[in-house]
Amino acid sequence: MKLAVFVVLTALAFILSFVFTRRLSIPGSVFFMLDQPNERSLHSKPVPRIGGIAILASVYLCGLLALSFLGANALMPWLAAAGLLIAMISYIDDRTSLAPASRIVAHLAAALLLLWGGFDMDVLELPGINWVIPQFFGVFVSAIFIVWMVNLYNFMDGMDGFAAGMAAIGFSALAGLGWLSQDSTFTILNLIVAAASAGFLVFNFPPARIFMGDVGSSTLGLFAAAFILWGARTNVFPIWIGILVFAPFVVDATVTLLRRIVRGEKVWQAHKSHYYQRLVQLGWGHRKTVLLEYGLMLGCSLTALFIISASIVAQWAALITWSIIFAGIFFWVQQLDSRSHARTF
Repeated sequence: MKLAVFVVLTALAFILSFVFTRRLSIPGSVFFMLDQPNERSLHSKPVPRIGGIAILASVYLCGLLALSFLGANALMPWLAAAGLLIAMISYIDDRTSLAPASRIVAHLAAALLLLWGGFDMDVLELPGINWVIPQFFGVFVSAIFIVWMVNLYNFMDGMDGFAAGMAAIGFSALAGLGWLSQDSTFTILNLIVAAASAGFLVFNFPPARIFMGDVGSSTLGLFAAAFILWGARTNVFPIWIGILVFAPFVVDATVTLLRRIVRGEKVWQAHKSHYYQRLVQLGWGHRKTVLLEYGLMLGCSLTALFIISASIVAQWAALITWSIIFAGIFFWVQQLDSRSHARTF
């Protein structure tokens, strides 16, 4: 019975997202708006950017159905409320371009909702290492983590098919981890988010006919943070496993931010210096680059699924291996960039 519910709700989330996205991509829909190319953009023509509404509508409708089948969970109302807050402020931002300070205040408010609902971490973990931390420090670190995930997911939504494809893979991996720990609610909610992202991806894969906009990317970032904290808090997996799943996003966004800080750049301004953006500009194009990123995400996700029950030595070996892989990719992109500039001059 439970497996049938999983299959039906996952299929329904995909179908609803597909239908809603198709409708929203047509001029004349009530929410219709175009994404005009700017200095951060990798696209050259205006594209509708309201696909996030289709993703979220599917997630919330199927989430309510999951609630009726599987029963209530104390964390779900707080996650739903925080997601709606992020979606609302993101829609306003898509329409009017809010000041960065206004967005951050809203992101902090959403983080506080999650923390009030019990999403704060109480242990910092690495393979074989568990640091029990004071509550005030756990709340502080959790808030920073939530706000950063909201923003980094938005930063990384700059290439056709990227954010949606990574969501389909990443949330599927979290669902797999939930299945292994026999947490039905955690599993189905992640499956619903993954399926809704996949339904949207049909229209977003290069060349994209519609973008998800901040409504989609920021809220997916919130969901990623919330589910990682949820999984860690309820012993579905240690927090480092959840971060490993989304490592291609987390590492690129974090390293790029640190590079910009070191260079004295205004980090709140639009730019095209993420490693995936640089690959596109170096001639790889959207499709080839996004397929490379999918491969990285699949690799990290499968690693997380296989090593969660492995020995501590194997877990550290996996983390070190992935660290070397990412460092190698960043060095390779830097070298390509340097050669390209040398040829230009």
